[in-house]
Amino acid sequence: MDVQQLNAFILPIGFIVIFYMFAIRPQKKKEKEVNEMRNNLKAGDEIITIGGIIGKIMRVKDDLVILEVGNTKTRLDVTKWSVASVTNKSNVNASRKEKDDIVEDNDDEEEI
Repeated sequence: MDVQQLNAFILPIGFIVIFYMFAIRPQKKKEKEVNEMRNNLKAGDEIITIGGIIGKIMRVKDDLVILEVGNTKTRLDVTKWSVASVTNKSNVNASRKEKDDIVEDNDDEEEI
């Protein structure tokens, strides 16, 4: 094999490696994060769908999410894949901890 044949072989392989590193790998990572987010949905989470509907999850079934939207408390059935993002996770323990931290901060300020 001479140098020209070796260069002709290495160049396409280099392009494939670069394409994988900058296109395929980040896309798979993002897809994995989105699937994990959709699998961890639970009642009480506030979400935004891919259509722009903002609502609160009332119940999660196998592949369906029941949303409550608007002031009239309208309920909609949407599929999990249509959830774009979670805007507010319902975590009772986290909110209690935040309240405790606020109370502790106020106690510290009073002592000063």
